[in-house]
Amino acid sequence: MQVVILTDIQLKNELLGTTSSLPQNVIWVEELSELRNHKDADAFIDLLFKKDHLTTLKALLPKLVVINSVIDTLSETNPSFVRINAWPTFLQSNLIEASSAEESKKQSTEELLSLFNKKIEWLPDEPGFVTPRIISMIINEAFISLKEGVSTKQEIDTAMKLGTNYPYGPFEWAERIGMNHIQALLQKLAERQPRYTSFISAG
Repeated sequence: MQVVILTDIQLKNELLGTTSSLPQNVIWVEELSELRNHKDADAFIDLLFKKDHLTTLKALLPKLVVINSVIDTLSETNPSFVRINAWPTFLQSNLIEASSAEESKKQSTEELLSLFNKKIEWLPDEPGFVTPRIISMIINEAFISLKEGVSTKQEIDTAMKLGTNYPYGPFEWAERIGMNHIQALLQKLAERQPRYTSFISAG
């Protein structure tokens, strides 16, 4: 299986983090336009997915197209894609959350990601999957605590790492994931559930 992966160096390193040897037949690209040069490949992974990638990615169907789309669902992108949670830091895990509307694509996606020692947890096609929702709410609560003067950013990060054994504190995690991602997910979820209303600020 030849796979083309659109990525940056950070997500590439996370994807390869638990891989003992570099998988063969993998083509790494950094520009969306480069995908067109490899139309004969068997599968494509877009770890840098944005909605303006849709036209290019749709042209690659019916090949397997896997997108890093935590916020936008398959109904908002394309039901023939496979969604995964590949936000920064989440690819460090051996388990990847994913959604697929087509049962026939689940096995091929599992085989594809097994090249990188990753297993898939198939979830309903909902915004945020499970882990990003929870982490975003923790980050949101950390900002509430900061605004209420409960503690400082550094103390909150330290307390969460020591008290819960999380790999990062909430503020550190927000910076690594990208504040824009956290804000966008909370805003999307708050459209249906006010409890997700964002209290995050740059201060």
